[in-house]
Amino acid sequence: MVAVIGVTVAAILVASVAAGVWWTLQSETVSAASTRKQEVQTAAELLAVSSESLMAGDNLSPVRRMITEAARRHQLDRIRISLPDGQVVADGDPTKITLINLPATWQGGQVVQASTTQDQDGVSVTMPIDVTGRGPAKLELFGTIQRPTWLASAAQAGLAAIGAGGLIALWLVYRSTRSRLRALGAIRESLLAIEKGEESDSALSLSPNFGHEAQAWNRLLNDRSELRRKAAMERSKEALVGTGGADLRGACDAISQGMILVDDTLVVQYANGAAATFLQAKRDLIVGGTITRFIRDENLVACINEAAVSGSRKRSTLEIEYATDEGTGVLRYHVRPVRREDRASAMILIEDITQQRVADESRNQFVAQATHELRTPLTNIRLYVETALEEGEKDPALREKSLNVINQESRRLERIVDDMLKVSEIEAGSLKLNHDDVRLDQVLADLLVDYEAQAKEKSIVMGFNLAPKLPVIQADRDKVQLAMHNLLGNALKYTPAGGRIAVNVDVADGKVVFEVRDTGIGISKDDQVHLFEKFFRAKDRRVESIVGTGLGLSIAREMARLHGGDITVESELDKGSTFTLTLPTNVEAA
Repeated sequence: MVAVIGVTVAAILVASVAAGVWWTLQSETVSAASTRKQEVQTAAELLAVSSESLMAGDNLSPVRRMITEAARRHQLDRIRISLPDGQVVADGDPTKITLINLPATWQGGQVVQASTTQDQDGVSVTMPIDVTGRGPAKLELFGTIQRPTWLASAAQAGLAAIGAGGLIALWLVYRSTRSRLRALGAIRESLLAIEKGEESDSALSLSPNFGHEAQAWNRLLNDRSELRRKAAMERSKEALVGTGGADLRGACDAISQGMILVDDTLVVQYANGAAATFLQAKRDLIVGGTITRFIRDENLVACINEAAVSGSRKRSTLEIEYATDEGTGVLRYHVRPVRREDRASAMILIEDITQQRVADESRNQFVAQATHELRTPLTNIRLYVETALEEGEKDPALREKSLNVINQESRRLERIVDDMLKVSEIEAGSLKLNHDDVRLDQVLADLLVDYEAQAKEKSIVMGFNLAPKLPVIQADRDKVQLAMHNLLGNALKYTPAGGRIAVNVDVADGKVVFEVRDTGIGISKDDQVHLFEKFFRAKDRRVESIVGTGLGLSIAREMARLHGGDITVESELDKGSTFTLTLPTNVEAA
């Protein structure tokens, strides 16, 4: 919203300044033309009167000096006095004079009328001269109009400076307003999330980089969490009074968070079952023991000591990694002081956020991988569009090549987006099969057409060995075709130029067996274990230079398993791979 308003105001400002510059320029042009016309007319009238008396007395030298001086002073492009027969008596350029001395008399030609004409080039004035006793003559003047330009005009330069200053001021105001409203916009999104049922404080909290508003919002969230904890403890106390200590202990043991209460000597007074699990010790050993026996982290111990011993009201939250059989986990510790009338104590809440970390890392990896994969085809499309526009008219072959590349990259982009949507549907459990009759011979014919050109381009020999008669199966055509496309596309992608690919299709025991055998780079035993995991790519250095999302095989196997089939792999490094897709001929939804 701020950006739209800023752009609109900037456009209005620029348009206003441009209109002002144009208007002042037009006004100055009209004024300059009017002034020039008046100047040339006045000079013509004065020269005509002066020349009549001088020419009557045969004084041509003063007349010629006067004409030359007038041409210089008034910056006239043409000024002359001529007789009816065309002979020039005086001129601003003395070299154009054709009559040195005036004759005693001369015959009058066509009567000259005083006239003034003005066009976009300049002002022309013609004045008659009546030389007494001799005859008529004609005075002609022409002066160009000096039109003002915006660069040479102080008014235009001033308006441009005012406009530039206004734009700079507007940009500064925009930056300031946007930085202030950014935090408010983020808070609004959090409020909408709360309205939709979001309760996680970690999801609602804002980055401190948003400013003081974000920090104040985070403090409100912390106070909200603390109020919830206090309310839970009050409810627990009420339950203890009403139902007894056994029920309260059972309720505490039922929660997934670990709960530990220590006194001012750091001796554990209470620990629930989850706390014993997190600390990997028996509850009987924890209760009555010193907390430092079970928690080794110095920072966490310092926080517990500050809350329980020194009586500080400061609340602390720390995240600590721990080793597991499957790798590394993360525990989040919340240390809260508990006030009593005679002595202080501290409550330690423990929660396992390992899965949350894994989810965050997977999301970040997905975003980074998707950004990288989408950038490459988009960049190629942009470059070849520019090539087709700039050089396509001159080189039709280049234009055709550019259009082919744009078509290929568009289809590649479509496949990437489709893969991402398929992953989302698979994870959401919303992917369903649309059963219909699927003619395998037609599907395989389309597959050959789609990849035959690519194989020829890489000089790869690709052969299709099909069973004599392929059945019509009940399946989802698009999903079956997607799985086959992924297997054959991977074979072409990871097979070097000059290699071989064999596609074998057979029917046996009520199953269709689609086998893709290549002479590519192969897959190591370690990588084969993770080959069908999302976003996984082999550690082979040769794979790093080949684009891919790491989603194709994962999606292909899901498609096969939804149909009640599967995909298996056999591979040996540097010798090639064989991927086998099996589908039942009468598919029922998995």
